[in-house]
Amino acid sequence: MNEEMNGVDVKNHQENVPEKIDYVFKVVVIGDSAVGKTQILSRFTKNEFCFDSKSTIGVEFQTRTVPIKNKVIKAQIWDTAGQERYRAVTSAYYRGALGAMLVYDITKRQSFDHVARWVEELRAHADNSIVIMLIGNKADLVDLRAVPTEDAVEFAEDQGLFFAETSALSGDNVEKAFFKLLEEIYGVICKKSLGCGNGKSNGGDRATALKGSKIELIAGSDLEISEMKKLSSCTC
Repeated sequence: MNEEMNGVDVKNHQENVPEKIDYVFKVVVIGDSAVGKTQILSRFTKNEFCFDSKSTIGVEFQTRTVPIKNKVIKAQIWDTAGQERYRAVTSAYYRGALGAMLVYDITKRQSFDHVARWVEELRAHADNSIVIMLIGNKADLVDLRAVPTEDAVEFAEDQGLFFAETSALSGDNVEKAFFKLLEEIYGVICKKSLGCGNGKSNGGDRATALKGSKIELIAGSDLEISEMKKLSSCTC
């Protein structure tokens, strides 16, 4: 597995993080029920996988503090229930979110078919500069795959999303996907700061804010980064 992703050494993110927090990033994890949202969150925040996990009711959140670009970032990650009956309640939680993990199950075509609707809901309720990472979970169930990787890549490119396939069970790519998302959020924050300094509005251009490097799963757990449109770098 590649140890670095776009200049980020994942192993180095496991060190002790100082007390001082530079930024708090709110991230929502959304998608249909039973696609593994809670398991992905648990894997990232606690490095755990619960085999008897039950469907999440309402909204829960967990946190993890990590270094990004020499800044200390506290990721506040909200686990939003996927059941239709809770969508009216949880839509309020999109507000203030800087990033979103949109998860589908690679073994359930219907969960992928609903992704477009989730993107529409995100863009209706969240800030227009929100960074969205499309996640195809349960990548370890190769023999049960119902969603070709190519379909997800095409959708992500069309919508300006980042993309990765993960396995919450084995942990493959979960860490990398979250750090990529947090790094891109930081890039958007920096870009907004520069934009404000130049007299530009906070909204900016949606396509510019959303598009960046997309993550493609190529062979097993190896990740290839292909450039779509780089976010401007800064030292803030």
